Amino acid sequence: VELLTPKPEESLRFFRDVMGMTVSGQKGDSVFLRGWDDYERYSLQLTAAKTSGLGHAAFRTRSAQALERRVAALRADGCEVTPHEDNFGHGTGWRFRDPDGHVFELYWDTEWYEAPPERKPSLKNQAERYPARGVNVRRIDHFNCLAVDVRACREFFERNLGFRCTERIKLDSGVEAGMWLTCTNKSYDFAYTRDHTGTPGRFHHVTYACNSREEILLAADVFLENGIYIETGPHKHAVQQPFFLYVYEPGGNRVEVAIAGAKLILAPDWKPITWT
Repeated sequence: VELLTPKPEESLRFFRDVMGMTVSGQKGDSVFLRGWDDYERYSLQLTAAKTSGLGHAAFRTRSAQALERRVAALRADGCEVTPHEDNFGHGTGWRFRDPDGHVFELYWDTEWYEAPPERKPSLKNQAERYPARGVNVRRIDHFNCLAVDVRACREFFERNLGFRCTERIKLDSGVEAGMWLTCTNKSYDFAYTRDHTGTPGRFHHVTYACNSREEILLAADVFLENGIYIETGPHKHAVQQPFFLYVYEPGGNRVEVAIAGAKLILAPDWKPITWT
């Protein structure tokens, strides 16, 4: 996920020192960061800009062939898809917009993270040494976009990219106010919720995973001690059931920490749960 920030130095300090993430590179106006168990070179691109919000969000496909199929499907659906070269940490990204105007990217070739000697973990099945700094977030978990027409966005991702809707909110009027999509066995990899202002292309939050409820409670203390505004929590969402906490980073983006893998979808014939 690429986040835009009008306060790049303050935002960097937040993600590095308070969230406990590691800087893995810099290019142009962007700094790239990772959680200690993200397998790729980075999971967050922090870009200096005039305002906050989402620059773009990227998904890695399951194979090179899958990437070709998805690009073809998008184009067959009338979507403009353009290659984006010279990316930091991964190969060619194929960019497109959802019905609400958010910029998304698909890619396959990627750079797996190789920890330098001072960051190598004792456990071979862990990407990087535990940072023991701030919140110590483990990995990226999901993100949430705002949308004017939630249903149109859901159908777009189901139709062209094979995402499954696991839960959704449907108002008495019949309007969809929220939906949660997965492309893995997690209960959701990203979500859309309705923008009450009717403004397209806006962003709600990005979420990083911690290991337990106790780590979320400790994170609240870390945020408090560092003067970070806590919007809500720690408490539990009804939809998807994660224990969570929302804060705002200095650049104006909402950031969530939540329990990793709070719910898994193991049924191949899962039917979406509808909340009213």
